[in-house]
Amino acid sequence: MPVINSIAAMQPEMQDWRRWLHRNPELQFDLPKTSGFVARKLREFGVDEIHEGIATSGIVAIIEGRGDGPTIGLRADMDALPIPEATGAEHASETPGKMHACGHDGHTTMLLGAAKYLAETRNFSGRVALIFQPAEESGGGGEVMVQEGVLDRFGIGQVFGIHNAPGRPEGEFFVNPGPLLASVDEFNFTIRGLGGHAALPHETRDPVVAALGLGHALQTVVSRNHRATDDLVLSITQIHAGSANNVVPAEALLSGTVRTFDDAVRDMAERRIRAIGDGIAATYDVEVELHYDRGYPPTINDPDRAGFAADVARDVVGDGKVDPDVMREMGAEDFAYMLQARPGAYLFLGAGEGAGLHHPEYDFNDRIAPIGASFFARLVETAQPVG
Repeated sequence: MPVINSIAAMQPEMQDWRRWLHRNPELQFDLPKTSGFVARKLREFGVDEIHEGIATSGIVAIIEGRGDGPTIGLRADMDALPIPEATGAEHASETPGKMHACGHDGHTTMLLGAAKYLAETRNFSGRVALIFQPAEESGGGGEVMVQEGVLDRFGIGQVFGIHNAPGRPEGEFFVNPGPLLASVDEFNFTIRGLGGHAALPHETRDPVVAALGLGHALQTVVSRNHRATDDLVLSITQIHAGSANNVVPAEALLSGTVRTFDDAVRDMAERRIRAIGDGIAATYDVEVELHYDRGYPPTINDPDRAGFAADVARDVVGDGKVDPDVMREMGAEDFAYMLQARPGAYLFLGAGEGAGLHHPEYDFNDRIAPIGASFFARLVETAQPVG
């Protein structure tokens, strides 16, 4: 069963929606234009309920099917990134310093396309809840929506989402029956010593030397503290210190990220990072302050729902264009919070060649929007058939 004809026929309309969203990017929870646009379209489509202002700017829309049944949730993220756009496209961002560099404009468009089709046909039982979420890039809008009781309030029993994947074959789906994306934590060290003249280092307590020692020691968390077969990434991404070549500064800053799929490994990494910071303080006679922030948990698919989603994807694009056991990746995604609360699955949809995610030259491939919308629609019709 290929891409739904009526959704394929929507492609020009969906492209217009997507490009309007692309020209009007907004960040985190502050999405008045975006959420207003989504709500207007949903009203045009004739959905049964529109609930606005969830997690500040999120929306949940309900479409009633034919007859009693459960409620299935479909989620799309809406926020953009604080990146100046460099695509040169006619539909480029009209807001300096902000752009849709991750394709959330496309994700929103795919869910809107599915919403229009489902509201017109209603060839399913029970209900579908369309979840338009703010603040995926930062702020954890998915967690906020869960905390505000969205899944309970609307009786959502299972939940699904899609992310576009540049560099993977256009129109192909990728999923796995377990951990798909990693957790993401951040560490920020402030090292305070005693500054002074660079010609008299013995009169200082040099935070730069301590930062260098700290950076080297942190690498042992991966190389010496965890089992080699467990996935763990620790990356130091920032070091800041000093302002002149002849001055030993009084302070240095060192920051980075930790990513894994296993809570025990996550706990170990945090414990060792704290211990290493304490050791550096004693070794170099400096003060070491650590702010360790636990971010998004790992995105873990329910095996049964992932298998079901792969079957639906095969119906839409064909058996040879679905990888049901793709290798997991170290990126992170706050859809993880919804998957902690309900069984479901998260899939990648190949976008073809082009700039990667979070790149200033990235642009969503409009050709894949009808494919994603068809997947969402078939998912509902297959999970909750009439009769």
